[in-house]
Formats: sequence, C-alpha cells, structure tokens
Amino acid sequence: MSDFLIRPIRKADNAEVAKVIRTVMTSFGAVGEGFSIEDLEVDQMYEAYQGNQSVMYVVVGKEEKVLGCGGFAPLTGGDPDTCELRKMYFLEEARGKGLGRKMLEMSLVGAKEMGFKKCYLETLQHMEAARRLYEKAGFLPLSCALGNTGHGGCDSYYLLEL
Repeated sequence: MSDFLIRPIRKADNAEVAKVIRTVMTSFGAVGEGFSIEDLEVDQMYEAYQGNQSVMYVVVGKEEKVLGCGGFAPLTGGDPDTCELRKMYFLEEARGKGLGRKMLEMSLVGAKEMGFKKCYLETLQHMEAARRLYEKAGFLPLSCALGNTGHGGCDSYYLLEL
C-alpha cells in the first residue's frame, strides 16, 4: 500500500475520477439510466463534495494518477442522521491491495465525526468483492432501497449503524 495514497479530491482530479467511474461501471455492465454512471456529478466530483457534510477521496498511485475514488454524503431523501457511501470504485490495478478497506474506514470515521448515525449503500449483486468488503465491515443487507438516490439499477442495499 506504500505505493498508493488516499487523499481528499482536488479540482484537478475531476477528469480522471470521471474516467475511473465510467471505466469501472462499464466493466460491470452498470450503464444507462438507474446507475451512478449517469449522475450529473460524475464530471464535477470535486464541486459536488465540497461542504454540506460530504467528502470524496481519491486513491493515487505513481505520478499522482487517480486509480480510485469513494466518499460519503447525506442520503438524498433519507433520514438526516443517515449518510450514503458513494462512488467507491477502483481500477483493476488498485484492487486487492487493501485500499477499499482503508477508504471505507476513512469514510466511516469521517461520517461519524460529522454526526451521522448510520451509513447506507447501494451496489450490485454481481459486484461480489465489494459486497464481501461491506459485509466484513458490518454492513447488514436490506430488503429494499432507502432514500431517493435515483439508482434503480442497483439490486443490493446495505446499512451500518455507526
């Protein structure tokens, strides 16, 4: 993990972060309406996660190349004490190195420090490694979606008491 750094997103990261999101989502077949790849914020992640109880991190490798992202924000249309884990995606070269676990830990600590009591997330059943990570961290599966994220293409929902 010493070859990688997790840090808050910078405005200069926007294009690379959008590329990571589009690359990963496409590789999992998560394209079209109902998936986060279509969210307006994808091209302006820095701006979307400034203030308002929101944080977005990036994983950078050599020469500051963005290899992944992830963060949290209030759950749209949800309880005010619930945040949503958002846009946690890693390129193939950054997977299997403990970076997802570390970014998840940073996000959960940050969310708790900002006063959130619960963390919600949506994912896909076939994103098995991600689901294992969330379950190992203590997230419990839900039978239906919470809030109004606009991600009707997701089919797996989880909640964690912080």
